[in-house]
Amino acid sequence: MKGRIHSFQSLGTVDGPGVRAVVFMQGCPLRCICCHNPDTWDVAGGEEIESEKLVEKILRFRNYFAGKGGVTVSGGEPFLQSAFVCELFEKLKVHGIHTALDTSGCLWNEDVERLLAFTDLVMLDHKYPTEEEYRLYTKGSLETTEKFLGELEKRGIPTWFRRVIIPGKSDSPASVASLNEVARRHTCVEKIELLPFRNFCVEKYQALGIPFPLAETPTPDKETMASLEALLDEKYR
Repeated sequence: MKGRIHSFQSLGTVDGPGVRAVVFMQGCPLRCICCHNPDTWDVAGGEEIESEKLVEKILRFRNYFAGKGGVTVSGGEPFLQSAFVCELFEKLKVHGIHTALDTSGCLWNEDVERLLAFTDLVMLDHKYPTEEEYRLYTKGSLETTEKFLGELEKRGIPTWFRRVIIPGKSDSPASVASLNEVARRHTCVEKIELLPFRNFCVEKYQALGIPFPLAETPTPDKETMASLEALLDEKYR
């Protein structure tokens, strides 16, 4: 089966446990105001590749991610090509490779359900605490993400929460405390990662002729990040 990928990173260190090969899929249905990769939005963009060829490419780097590492599929949004990712993960599991998804959980269908059978870890972008904020800042739905989280809980799939901390949008103590509360209600959640917003993507938007709504938004300082992380239960840090 063929899929479309945006890019490939051979030695990722921030996309799951250990050193990882990271596949960034092409296409995303959301329009998050903080998106760093607007060039992944177009489902027809990127590079077309056979799943077997991608597996061969990944295996060339296996010595680097052996042990605690593995392969992470990110995006864009991997679930737009869930049948392809499922085939990829199924082939990787034959080689005993740890598999992880970095997803917004914004879709649910039979292909996504089959994909979870070959997924060892899900890094779920739980972006905002309310439906109103989700619709305003992502054009997506918290309800869909929560439904997907329920499926992860039902299957007992290890889950990490991720949230980008954006000054004036998602940096309030109440917002982070609510994320902690959601984690407490789901035994599948093992970790919460708070990621500081950065506006390094401005040039990408300019090249595409798209206005970046957070171009003037600063990166939260270390003190702010530390104070928010202190609100999380110790087991999630």
